[in-house]
Amino acid sequence: MSVRSTAPTLGGPSGSESRIRPVHRRDLDGLRGLAIGLVVVYHVWFGRVSGGVDIFLALSGFFFVGSLLRVAEGPSRLDPRPVVGRITRRLGPPLVVVLAATVAFTVWVHPATLWFDIARQTTASLTFLQNWHLADTASDYLAADPSVSPLQHLWSISVQGQFYLAAIVVVFAVAWLLRARGLPVRGPLAVVLAALAAASLIYATTSELPQTWLYYDTAARMWELLAGGVLACVAPWIRVPRGWRIALSVTGLAIVLGCGMVLDGRSEFPGPWALVPVGAALAFIVAGAQPADDARANPVSNLLTSRPLLRLGTVAYALYLWHWPILIGYLVIADRPSASVAGGAIVIAVSLVLAELTTRLVETPIRRTADRGVARSALVAAVAALAVIVGAASVTWTDFVDRRTTQWAQQGPLDPVTYPGAAALTSGADVVTAREQPSRFVAHADLPPTTGDGCMSQSGQIEALTCTYGDVDAERSIAVIGGSHAEHWIPALDILAREHRFRLETFLKVGCPALLPVGPDYPIGECEEWTFGVVDALTEMRPDYVFSTSTRPRPGEPGDYTPETYVALWQELATRDLPVIALRDTPWLEEDGVSYRAADCLARRGGNADSCGIDRAEVLEPVDPAQAAAAYLPTVQLLDLSDAVCRTDRCRVVEGNILVYRDDDHLTATYVRTLAPELGNRLGPATGWW
Repeated sequence: MSVRSTAPTLGGPSGSESRIRPVHRRDLDGLRGLAIGLVVVYHVWFGRVSGGVDIFLALSGFFFVGSLLRVAEGPSRLDPRPVVGRITRRLGPPLVVVLAATVAFTVWVHPATLWFDIARQTTASLTFLQNWHLADTASDYLAADPSVSPLQHLWSISVQGQFYLAAIVVVFAVAWLLRARGLPVRGPLAVVLAALAAASLIYATTSELPQTWLYYDTAARMWELLAGGVLACVAPWIRVPRGWRIALSVTGLAIVLGCGMVLDGRSEFPGPWALVPVGAALAFIVAGAQPADDARANPVSNLLTSRPLLRLGTVAYALYLWHWPILIGYLVIADRPSASVAGGAIVIAVSLVLAELTTRLVETPIRRTADRGVARSALVAAVAALAVIVGAASVTWTDFVDRRTTQWAQQGPLDPVTYPGAAALTSGADVVTAREQPSRFVAHADLPPTTGDGCMSQSGQIEALTCTYGDVDAERSIAVIGGSHAEHWIPALDILAREHRFRLETFLKVGCPALLPVGPDYPIGECEEWTFGVVDALTEMRPDYVFSTSTRPRPGEPGDYTPETYVALWQELATRDLPVIALRDTPWLEEDGVSYRAADCLARRGGNADSCGIDRAEVLEPVDPAQAAAAYLPTVQLLDLSDAVCRTDRCRVVEGNILVYRDDDHLTATYVRTLAPELGNRLGPATGWW
């Protein structure tokens, strides 16, 4: 992370506030080193968020606003161009180098089907928009495993870059208004920044948007940087007795060391719990030596100014950039779900070496504007050219896949003779040799119509959103409720609804199977709240049948099971005289606890329909477990299409020349349409309609 530790002294202004002399804070250099060390260690060995990034954000706000204040209070013209130039030289070159290396590694190691997402994230990272890309794709900030993006961590760099530009606008605008009237800048600016920080914290705390959005949302993160900015404004007026400074240092150190083990930052930040690491950073700033020559009297300052931490602080930005892609790369090459003690040590050692080289050979030479020799000019030109190459390659590949996806969407129905799909399993249809469809490059986009129609409640939405498919004028109706695993049956159900004249009403929500709490002590989450609303809507709508899934994979063990929360829903629907048709869920692709996409496996050397599949015994119980769960509920009828997806021993990823999976656990819409006849053979007798 980018933090330059030069700041005004906290001992109070001497003379004019506009002449406050910057003091180099070596203790904050050490804090930066400690924070980056914790970030790396927690990521590599513990799979947790340490709070170190939040400390970086607070320090960044403190130092950057402090540097802007020195310009705003000085006699010089308010020109943002030099500041933007310094930001670009500081953040850009190391980022470009790491992105180029990550792209090269991706092309070398990963199949071409994975290049698309890395290309999009590379473009987003180059333009400091990675946080919004991750928010838009509802990406959880996951612990490291081979399936996680090697660029996931760059969200914080994007937030930082966006803050820098916004801070320039705000600080210079306030300074321009006040300087023209001969008024001081520091006090009013502190009020403005404090108001913005409060608004950001309130938004992060009270917003109904999902955690997967707020974690990356610049507006929800801005208060962490603004808190440091406010402290930079009021720093000259703060005087803290020596004893209190030591107490603040000791308390701050304890918080920094223990924050990651006590708090689950992935689910609790950037809300009020992020005040813990941010508060620790601010405490360290306030507790700084006053004056500088009594630093030896503070034992925590002695620790923070030790040579190892100071060196870590120097290479902190480059180390942060390198450690995550090196970790993900190690897991991919070693084919491990997590790093061992020895493997983690290798990751850290390699990251440190690359961080040191990047700092010495790229970052420092380019930042030193006083050295304008031929060597520096050549280095700047090389980095600029590398940025253009990486950006152009990413945009070109993204455009290629987007065009292929558009072509697939405009393609007509497949020839059922060449592409029988599920009929190869259900009726023994002959299968000629042909390239699978949809293409592995566009499988991710082979979606049910409900996705494109906006007919799924998103994270944070608990209202019962409904859409109608099939024969919209029919009197008979089936309501499909649940998450994406109920949704991916819509293409087949829509065919049957049009053929047999019934309406298809959908109540769908991202990431939420339809379920209800078991017992009074069961925690009520967003999915349960949404399901309560759906049940009420169904009671008013009165569909003839309610269609949902009946099973899911058994966590950490082979086979599948029926959760008690599903049964609780069936019981509630029975009390409301709403009969249920429950369909066994399809197998999920997973190996050694790590999920994988069928398209990626097929694109790797040696990948084929069989080798990329999974043993049926690993994912399905011999007998549908929903049979026992629903044995005493006569209102529940069970369907099982496992034999139309899996063979007797293996669940393959291609059947009848059609790609079965669009990712690791959802069926392609194309394959589901080929399942319509078999689903109709089961659904007709269950409803008595045909």
